[in-house]
Amino acid sequence: MKFNSVSKWVFCVCIIVVFHGCGLVECSVTYDKKALIINGQRRILISGSIHYPRSTPEMWEDLINKAKDGGVDVIDTYVFWNVHEPAPGNYNFEGRYDLVRFVKTIQKAGLYAHLRIGPYVCAEWNFGGFPVWLKYVPGISFRTDNEPFKMAMKGFTEKIVNMMKSKNLYESQGGPIILSQIENEYGPQGKQLGGPGHKYATWAANMAVGLDTGVPWVMCKQEDAPDPVINTCNGFYCDAFSPNKPYKPMLWTEAWTGWFTDFGGPIHQRPVEDLAFSVAKFIQNGGSFVNYYMQMMSAITLSEQYHGGTNFGRSAGGPFITTSYDYDAPLDEYGLIRQPKYGHLKELHKAVKQCEKALVSADPTVNSLGSLQQAHVYSSKSGDCAAFLSNYNTNSAAKVMFNNMHYSLPPWSISILPDCRNVVFNTAKVGVQTSRTEMLPTNTEILSWETYNEDLSSSDDRSTFSTLGLLEQINVTRDTSDYLWYTTSVDIGSSEKLLHGSAFGTREKRRFTFKGKVNLRAGSNTIALLSVAVGLPNVGGHFETWTTGVLGPVVLHGLDQGKWDLSWAKWTYQVGLKGEARNLVSPNSVSSVDWTKGSLTAQKQQPLAWHKAYFNAPDGDEPLALDMSSMGKGQMWVNGQSLGRYWTAYAAGNCNGCSYTGVFKPSKCQLGCGQPTQRWYVCKNLYWY
Repeated sequence: MKFNSVSKWVFCVCIIVVFHGCGLVECSVTYDKKALIINGQRRILISGSIHYPRSTPEMWEDLINKAKDGGVDVIDTYVFWNVHEPAPGNYNFEGRYDLVRFVKTIQKAGLYAHLRIGPYVCAEWNFGGFPVWLKYVPGISFRTDNEPFKMAMKGFTEKIVNMMKSKNLYESQGGPIILSQIENEYGPQGKQLGGPGHKYATWAANMAVGLDTGVPWVMCKQEDAPDPVINTCNGFYCDAFSPNKPYKPMLWTEAWTGWFTDFGGPIHQRPVEDLAFSVAKFIQNGGSFVNYYMQMMSAITLSEQYHGGTNFGRSAGGPFITTSYDYDAPLDEYGLIRQPKYGHLKELHKAVKQCEKALVSADPTVNSLGSLQQAHVYSSKSGDCAAFLSNYNTNSAAKVMFNNMHYSLPPWSISILPDCRNVVFNTAKVGVQTSRTEMLPTNTEILSWETYNEDLSSSDDRSTFSTLGLLEQINVTRDTSDYLWYTTSVDIGSSEKLLHGSAFGTREKRRFTFKGKVNLRAGSNTIALLSVAVGLPNVGGHFETWTTGVLGPVVLHGLDQGKWDLSWAKWTYQVGLKGEARNLVSPNSVSSVDWTKGSLTAQKQQPLAWHKAYFNAPDGDEPLALDMSSMGKGQMWVNGQSLGRYWTAYAAGNCNGCSYTGVFKPSKCQLGCGQPTQRWYVCKNLYWY
């Protein structure tokens, strides 16, 4: 769809920034068992994840400053190989992929950066962030002791590191990057591979350290990370984690603020009381870096996904991951503050920072206050004292005595006492009012609707080829389209019958068998199967072996001879839809098809239809969304920019309430059962041009 008017505006704001840069003085980042040490000072760091491709450059500064106002000191991001090197040796660092601009925006805000190069990222991202062309490098085997893979991985890692160095963006150069990550959650995969896995992990660590960035490297979920690389923890809770050497700090690279959503599944919401409890428990046990996934923090570092963002285009992996990557983060998909999560965590961060001197200067003493209650006390030689009073009971509050004073602790909570006397924060006592985002119509007039139906009766001979047998989809499409036609012909006697229909998988049942009746006529019949991908998988090993599409067998049942296996018949293949080949999504293309004008609601429902509307850009600069609840399944564009996939799949789950107490897991707190998993799709103002 496109607009027939142009809206432009300039938004100016004056910001006073205090920079942490070192000027002409050489900066340094090291570590000891307590914390990261930045320019000679141990720091408790609170970090938040913001993935630059999941938002727009126009959003970055606002998102980063909101994270800063929430108490975040570090912004964490993955680096996405497939968007930066879509073809071997051809690089893209423009627009949403402008990594240098993103890091400089972090620097402008006076924050630190953690660059998680990977280059495997998982992240519910298509193919785990690997470019699909990598699958076809001769002799390659992914994420193991394999020379073709290591050569390609090293080449991309060097590309990113050298780019950051050339712009003086490492802290050792006066820039904001204080930490880098190589590989990602490789430990479980490495154990399955045994010796080759360990050898590869060791090689990756040594390769990264050899790039001489001047800042520490980490490997998350990697128990055997070799010195000087720091092994770190990911999860809902990391208080029981300890690094593999006593002289390494406790770092939490992913504190999960919620969980991702898949089409047909419910929305997962993590209570802020439990999230705050998990962070406080990690810090009371000696943790010094927490990164919210999604959002980040500094000093003793805390990191979470602070802003989930949007899977624009075909970037969602899974498969079946929704276009929204909201993740129940403190900043929602639209960049709006989510309360009470944002405000409650902000108060937690203030309380933690009041304890910083004591936390980085001493080890805790742990005292029992009851059967399920404890006190963690940090007392430094300089007189600083901080205490954490914990109640692990999931049902009952507790009254405890500490330092000759009485304290009341709600169930499943931790109280923070920066002076070992006065409580300034309790994880279960939320004093922030809940905010709810309400979608309001813009009253924008739809000027016209036009429809074009894909011609299903013929194929474009110029873009098809034929061969014997069923081919795997990625090998044919190279992931240039979600769509692949499989077509063959069969000769049927006049007494035979067949069936027609469609079917789809889910994230839990990705492989499925479709059985249905189709109508055949006597003589020659054409059977056309359309395979539609909904994102490539993003988790696991041996990416080079992964398959998708119609994998067979394809069998006709009920014939006179019983059944007819068509798996090795002659099949004709066509990648993509005709509308894709004719670039119907571009507002500037000269249309080579006849669009039918009229109301969308008046159109006869037909699969594979293109719909186009014209309307004026709404006034103002508020976030905008498209309501796709009346549609079925497909993709959408505004002014040629892909907003992602949509699918009105209804959520199935257990939405019977939620308690903040007790161990959290995604199945615990679910919302939206019986409703479309995703109804609203981000349509940012920057697409008006």
